[in-house]
Amino acid sequence: MGANNTRLTPRQKMINLMYIVLTAMLALNVSSDVLDGFTQVEDGLSRSNTNVEDRNATILRQLEDFAGKNPEKGRQWADKAAEVRQVTAMLYNKVDSIKHLIVCQADGKDGDPSNIINRDDLEASSVIMLSSGKRQGEQLRLSIDAYREYITSLMSDSGKRNNIKQALSTTPIKRAGIVTPQLWEEAKFESQPVVAAVTLLSKLQNDILYAEGEALSSLLSQVDAGDVRVNTLEAFVIPQSRLVMRGGKYSANIVLAAIDSTARPKIYIGDKPLENSLYELPAGATGSFTYKGYMEVPHGDGSVTRHDFESAYTVIEPMATVSATMMNVLYAGIDNPISISVPGVAMKDISASMTNGTLTRSGDHWVARPAGIGKEAVVNVTATIDGRTSSVAQTSFRVRKLPDPTAYIAYNDGKGNIEHYKGGKPISKALLMAAPGLEAAIDDGLLDTKFRVISFETIAFDSMGNAMPEVSDGANFSQRQKQVFRSLSRGKRFFISRIRAAGPDGTTRDLSPMEVIVN
Repeated sequence: MGANNTRLTPRQKMINLMYIVLTAMLALNVSSDVLDGFTQVEDGLSRSNTNVEDRNATILRQLEDFAGKNPEKGRQWADKAAEVRQVTAMLYNKVDSIKHLIVCQADGKDGDPSNIINRDDLEASSVIMLSSGKRQGEQLRLSIDAYREYITSLMSDSGKRNNIKQALSTTPIKRAGIVTPQLWEEAKFESQPVVAAVTLLSKLQNDILYAEGEALSSLLSQVDAGDVRVNTLEAFVIPQSRLVMRGGKYSANIVLAAIDSTARPKIYIGDKPLENSLYELPAGATGSFTYKGYMEVPHGDGSVTRHDFESAYTVIEPMATVSATMMNVLYAGIDNPISISVPGVAMKDISASMTNGTLTRSGDHWVARPAGIGKEAVVNVTATIDGRTSSVAQTSFRVRKLPDPTAYIAYNDGKGNIEHYKGGKPISKALLMAAPGLEAAIDDGLLDTKFRVISFETIAFDSMGNAMPEVSDGANFSQRQKQVFRSLSRGKRFFISRIRAAGPDGTTRDLSPMEVIVN
């Protein structure tokens, strides 16, 4: 058969080349589902690392506490534990910095490992970990090797040592189809998506913290920390409260530190034995009281040691704190915030009522709404203590009428803030014409209560000095009033008088007039 001498046109060659490139891109494409899976694993590892770090910190605190109580026996182990934490932190932070370098290589200088944008970038990890200029992978492998040798040297348990060696192994990895084993850093990071590389580094951090925890636990077991709990025997009195209200009950736990459950001590108050460690007595009178006793602790050799204790408590009269949040009076017709508390009693166990009005609870606060002006409002407070409800306070308040409000023209300043013009100074005609009408309120920063304007009258003067009264349209400027404003020149003034406003207490007030100067 003869050879086919058909030649491809340049256009067909270009199409074939594009197909080859597309096929390669499809082969390299990483599924978004796989990337999402790596992200979820990374989040789980981050939470796990936090938990393991907290556990390791707890072990270190135990060693520090023991060293503080028994420096001769515990200081050397606490110092070794602190050194372990320092060496571990250096390697852990090194891994963190590598994460940041990889993400920045993929996302730019502002890259964030916790929020990776180009998760499927296959170049970044290779550049950082394997390129001849950076070789972060080789440096990391050598650091892991040194850390592994250091951490296993502190552990006496061969089983735990082998676990650490396997978890932190950096031996070359044999891949299927490849004759020569790959270096650890090449097998782990060559052509890996960024999110996969970051997840692998988080897993490495988890292994590092695991190794640290095993080393700290080994150090703790070597000092026999349990020994310190029985090194010194001391009696303790733990009252539920040293402050007791009359009618309530005093409760206290009397215990021996590091007690042996197989040989419980005998407890005496005075010379009377106590059936268990809970000591209770009625609080029938006010004042300060003390009591004494001792414990008898049997030992394995048959001997008994005595440990004395003493404690005190105070019984007070029932009391409560009641205060008006705004001032020492209540105002009729509005909600008055009230604070009510009883020392030593939870808020849920406190109840209150009020005469001459209503008192309602709003979360941990109360709202009083008195009715009659001039009559006292009495707040009665009760509290439930040890299952019994008793009155703890009674406080009287004067009920006053709300003060008169101030009339004003509301307008928006250049920044969009609402301002109140109350007269006596110039206001631009543009702002005046844009204002809908007149408002009134008590805006002293304390009461901040709105009133409803019912009606008002404006009085301007013509060129002959004749008064031109005009009546409002309720709370709004009437059209005739607007016409008058429009005709006023700069420096002219008019007066707003006969202002009537209704308050939330149902009363109608005649307010003071105001002078308006047109700018």
